[in-house]
Amino acid sequence: MRQVLRLSAQPECAHEWNPEATAGETGAEASGVKDANGNLLSDGDSVSVIKDLKVKGSSLVVKGGTKVKGIRLVADAVDGHNISCKIDGIGAMNLKSEFVKKA
Repeated sequence: MRQVLRLSAQPECAHEWNPEATAGETGAEASGVKDANGNLLSDGDSVSVIKDLKVKGSSLVVKGGTKVKGIRLVADAVDGHNISCKIDGIGAMNLKSEFVKKA
């Protein structure tokens, strides 16, 4: 017996997707947020910063090798900053996944 896969479509742009494939996933997890090495990231992971990053609007710098625990993936990323986290000594900030590696 063949199983028929039902696809949903948007009438405006004719985009089709499988509603069963994305059930239970957030936007960030569905898109597959990856670190600098291509490893898939998820909420609660620990990552390390791979290069010195200047903090916008401040004279602070996040040094390369800084460990960040308990990241959260942002579904509607602004300017590519798809990781929300707290860094000791600096506070809450958003990072781009291309500047971190999974620890």
